[in-house]
Amino acid sequence: MPDAVIDTLNLTKMFGTFTAVDTLTLSLEKGEIFGFLGANGAGKTTVIKMLTGLLAPTSGSASVAGFDVFKATESIKQNIGYMSQRFSLYEDLTPRENIRFWGGIYGLEKTIIKEKGLDLLNALDLLDVADTRLSSLPLGWKQKLAFSVALLHEPKIIFLDEPTGGVDPVTRRRFWDMIYEKADKGLTVFVTTHYMDEAEYCDRISIMVEGRMAALGTPAALKSEFGAKSIDDLFIRLARR
Repeated sequence: MPDAVIDTLNLTKMFGTFTAVDTLTLSLEKGEIFGFLGANGAGKTTVIKMLTGLLAPTSGSASVAGFDVFKATESIKQNIGYMSQRFSLYEDLTPRENIRFWGGIYGLEKTIIKEKGLDLLNALDLLDVADTRLSSLPLGWKQKLAFSVALLHEPKIIFLDEPTGGVDPVTRRRFWDMIYEKADKGLTVFVTTHYMDEAEYCDRISIMVEGRMAALGTPAALKSEFGAKSIDDLFIRLARR
């Protein structure tokens, strides 16, 4: 796909004789919300590491934000955002200090960091606690801040690695509202989750089983194809197979 934000062809990663990811072929469009599902050990983390430039593939090809995963890993890192379950923030820093720190990591100028930081704190209603240590703030606030900080440098794609683990259903729903808002503006979202109801929020999903992609499509199409009542039912069926 010429305009794909992520484009892989037979992407493979081996550790000795063990094949962790087996010939993954996938294309993601601008503004797409893509759910990447799989049981622990299915190969999800290995795929993310290859796509974010942290791990060299064994064979195949892939480009992320237009950059080759074999030749331009530093350019890839500059054009993606990343948020993990632990939110990628420092608990002993304040929201303002976290913004300043990550803005520097992303290579933004101090004046830009200050300007964007103020806009971000206002948008998230965090200005009153901007200088309060992050560890004392509610989980939902940390989650919103982490997501927004990962987008400070305006990347083309963001990788969300189980970003809603441990938060309540209401907070999860609000977080997905933020995802929808950014996707509507053209951000591509690559998200892993163990919450099968969240898979229903995605434009398309894939299910990894033992390093291979066992299913790929919209949630509705996959339920129809496999005769499953829910994504949870489909996931269990494929994972146990």
